[in-house]
Amino acid sequence: MSRKQKKMLTRILASAVLFALSFLLPLSGVLRLFYFITVYAVVGWDVLWRAARNIAHGQVFDENFLMALATIGAFVLGEFPEAVEVMLFYQIGELFQSYAVGKSRQSITALMDIRPDYANIERGGALEQVDPDEVAVGDVIVIKAGEKIPLDGVIIEGSSSLDTAALTGESLPREVAAGDDVISGCINQSGLLRVRVSKEFGESTVSKILDLVENSSSKKARAENFITKFARYYTPVVVIGAVLLALLPPLLLGGSWNTWIERALIFLVISCPCALVISIPLSFFGGIGGASKAGILVKGSNYLEALSETEIVVFDKTGTLTKGVFQVTAVHPDTLPESRLLELAALAESFSDHPISRSLRQAYGKPIDSSRVSDVEELSGHGVQARVDGLLICAGNGKLMDRTGVQWHDCHLTGTVVHIAVDGCYGGHIVISDTVKPDAAGAIAALKQMGIRQTVMLTGDARAVAEQTAGQLGLDSFHAGLLPADKVARVEELLEQKSAKGKLAFVGDGINDAPVLSRADIGIAMGGLGSDAAIEAADIVLMDDQPSKIASAMRISKKTLRIVKQNIVFSLGVKGLILLLGAVGLASMQAAIFADVGVMILAVLNASRALKTEAA
Repeated sequence: MSRKQKKMLTRILASAVLFALSFLLPLSGVLRLFYFITVYAVVGWDVLWRAARNIAHGQVFDENFLMALATIGAFVLGEFPEAVEVMLFYQIGELFQSYAVGKSRQSITALMDIRPDYANIERGGALEQVDPDEVAVGDVIVIKAGEKIPLDGVIIEGSSSLDTAALTGESLPREVAAGDDVISGCINQSGLLRVRVSKEFGESTVSKILDLVENSSSKKARAENFITKFARYYTPVVVIGAVLLALLPPLLLGGSWNTWIERALIFLVISCPCALVISIPLSFFGGIGGASKAGILVKGSNYLEALSETEIVVFDKTGTLTKGVFQVTAVHPDTLPESRLLELAALAESFSDHPISRSLRQAYGKPIDSSRVSDVEELSGHGVQARVDGLLICAGNGKLMDRTGVQWHDCHLTGTVVHIAVDGCYGGHIVISDTVKPDAAGAIAALKQMGIRQTVMLTGDARAVAEQTAGQLGLDSFHAGLLPADKVARVEELLEQKSAKGKLAFVGDGINDAPVLSRADIGIAMGGLGSDAAIEAADIVLMDDQPSKIASAMRISKKTLRIVKQNIVFSLGVKGLILLLGAVGLASMQAAIFADVGVMILAVLNASRALKTEAA
């Protein structure tokens, strides 16, 4: 509990004790009035002060004004105990609300507690702690076990396991060694690391993420904008309604002034809109914070709201549904053993830096003895020709086999096929392809279970490769051989197919798909542990590149919107009922304040549920 909350609790307890004593003390006349004014001032002076200050600034109609008007009106009518009770219960409600909101903000702060306090720099043979802002690009920093990585950079010495949970929500550590990129916000779990800084602190991943989350409240959802406008007109309307309720019945029907003024004051107390004004933004704030905990960065509550209305999800292929890393997926020997075929191909391709060549060397998995290789010749559009151990090796596509007069046969598998010939004899072929992410198929299935009407894949790959991937993942449709401009055109066509209120989400790697990300209703980027391009281009960023997080984001979105709707219906429903009862004299001042405080507390507690992503 904060210092301010403790002071409020002390005032509430003190006024409650004084209020209870009023029933035991022999109070009457002016002494009774001054006693209750004192009790009232102990618990409610800040409400009166805020009401007066807001009126002076032109902000008349708010909950402070309503409470001040209702309680002062009760004093004028001689209902001193009622005036104190209303203010006392109102302040109890405010304390509960403040505590709940504070706990929610603490949870958000804990989720995003990734800002580094210092960076270690070696100076004069000793480590010196400096502010991360003081570290320049190119400086070498030292990160000891248990410390946060303060800036983005490249490891130049050491190996370790990194805890990336604060960024990705992933509990499994990430193994890193010399040459690997590391990003700020992760925690070094074991070894000592020396890192060469690649970005200033203001441009680092942790700085961008914190800025994104802190500014997410500036982009409000329709429900938040509705509540803001609603409160702007609602409060003046109920004040005018209360004035009419106090004046018209006595003037037109000859009723008692005291009776109708009291009913008007009850009407004012009930009408306080704080349950809505506080709980709706808190719900979205909690939803965004809960998503951050799961490694899903949402740039504003408007995107969280739009995500719940998604009907069509469009995917890029490479780097989104697949790993974007070429690997040897099959070795089909013909006249040579499998291991020998892979060895000859890796050696022949050893001087090339092409992704296919790298994947062959990786699959071979042994040190390359370059002395065994000679007379290397790269044949553009065909492959490589080289001598390995004195043998003439040709490794490439079917065109190369035809060119050298080798009889070859195609492969039934889809992917890039490297054919190998040894001294003019066909040795076999190796299939290289991009592998599907382990959770991609499950992600598509989860989206369909959630009611997504259409899942579509757009790719620049050949049709055969796209068809195999789409079939493997269970996508509804795909479009292959597309350029970036073609992808935008396809998204335009799909936008025409959604309903008036429906939304289209595009999921890409955030680097090559910026035009499509910006054209879609919602752009979702695979963040690649903090890719700058991803954070800049998209509305929502998945920090760990897992497609399954899309369904998680939608569950969080739908849960948040359910909570928002529950609070709107509950608050307006209860207030509408009690307002009617108060207007006809069936609700007392105590019942009114209980109803108002109770509705506020329940709405705030319900809003706090949005933080709990495990229940999403």
